[in-house]
Amino acid sequence: MPDTLPFWKTKSLAEMTQAEWESLCDGCARCCLMKLEDEDTSEIWYTDVACALLDSKACRCGDYKNRSRIMSDCVTLTPDEIGRLNWLPPTCGYRLIDEGKDLYWWHPLVSGDPDTVHAAGISARGRTVREQDVREEDLEDHIVDWPMEAP
Repeated sequence: MPDTLPFWKTKSLAEMTQAEWESLCDGCARCCLMKLEDEDTSEIWYTDVACALLDSKACRCGDYKNRSRIMSDCVTLTPDEIGRLNWLPPTCGYRLIDEGKDLYWWHPLVSGDPDTVHAAGISARGRTVREQDVREEDLEDHIVDWPMEAP
């Protein structure tokens, strides 16, 4: 039986089914961290403060279906927007595919195991504080570098 290439190597983001699209999320939860933006330079800084909806142990949204309605600043990713979102981590499956790159070995689609993203130290698991526990004026005290690091 001939080997076939996985869908992420043969399809553009726009050509993917909804199930394929959703499976590109590796479950790192880095995009669910609060970010600060310099209004003058548009530079983005990540914090270790997680969205109020994030289940920090599972690294998944606690109400994925309703997230954009509940959290007005939650961004629903679309194929057209990926290239314009400068805050997506360099390890993000959507960003990698949009840039013509392959997924990392620890991505669940490659490894076959949803826990490899955590075992590889890529995810936000064990690294966050809850949004409810941080005052907005204290966000600058929570700036971290690790969400924009790549292996």
